[in-house]
Amino acid sequence: MANMSTVRWAVVGPGRIASKVVPDFVHVPGAELVAVASRSAERGTAFADRHGIARVHASYADLVADPEVDAVYVATPHPQHRAVTLAALRAGKAVLVEKAFTVTPAATREIAEVAASTGTFAMEGMWTRFQPAVVRMRELIADGAIGEVRSVAADLGVRPPVDPADRFYNPEIGGGALFDVGVYPISFAQMVLGDPDTVAVTGSLAATGVDVEEAVQLGYADGRSATLFASLRCATPGQARVFGTAGWIDVLPRFHHPDTIVLHRTGHEPETITRPPLGAGYSHQLIEVTECVAAGRPQSAVMPLADTVAVQDVMGQVADRLGMTVHEGPATL
Repeated sequence: MANMSTVRWAVVGPGRIASKVVPDFVHVPGAELVAVASRSAERGTAFADRHGIARVHASYADLVADPEVDAVYVATPHPQHRAVTLAALRAGKAVLVEKAFTVTPAATREIAEVAASTGTFAMEGMWTRFQPAVVRMRELIADGAIGEVRSVAADLGVRPPVDPADRFYNPEIGGGALFDVGVYPISFAQMVLGDPDTVAVTGSLAATGVDVEEAVQLGYADGRSATLFASLRCATPGQARVFGTAGWIDVLPRFHHPDTIVLHRTGHEPETITRPPLGAGYSHQLIEVTECVAAGRPQSAVMPLADTVAVQDVMGQVADRLGMTVHEGPATL
């Protein structure tokens, strides 16, 4: 795929999140959206008509076999990511996989190993890391603006209807707070602090076996820490804060796709920094994947698979400690 002039994209799973992401392709140089696959012919056709996509595949397997597709955006429910992603990688297709990458550490490692063995690009769709405001935050931290970083605090909560039939409460399609909202504060903390040494969890489950909320404390051997909260019970502000020895940085709500951060340096007035995203904010990760695939790079330096594996390991510990019911999908289509 090296030195491609145009990367031809396809979407697997034309649901809610794909409907938000796809309009941002207009902001991605060198990307062309050429196909979509759905298990429902009606949904696939409607999505294609709405977004001007030429080809509709009646099955995921047909799309993966399409020789005119270079990169696949996997936007199915979490437990289905595994089979689609493995099939795409083995067919030589680059993949951008919605967060959470999978619902088990074992499946995430399996995908990472296949990506490495085939030399095919794979990345988790953690759009937070590519937001211009977050990029600026990381630059400030690297430059020592707040001294040595010692701790992170972050929350993300929503309050959907309490319906056992709703996707949020259905373990068979990856329901629960952890995989929908908890992944964000955990990934944010891992981005800033690295891989933790200890994970402590307090939380509660719904009758269906999925998690309703959890407080997660990450610990590091040198004393650093992260205090994180995710919930389907509380609509929280969605703010993150990074504490250093010479100040702190507030990432204003909602921190997983912010446009503003506030730098607080000891002895200085607060500095508000605004960096709005391009389009709806999904464009930045799409640009990253398109550029990596066009250049023949197997991974993103911003969102490497090792980080995804580390985050999934934390989520696996959270799920185990809470006694969650987790349904990983099959390995094949």
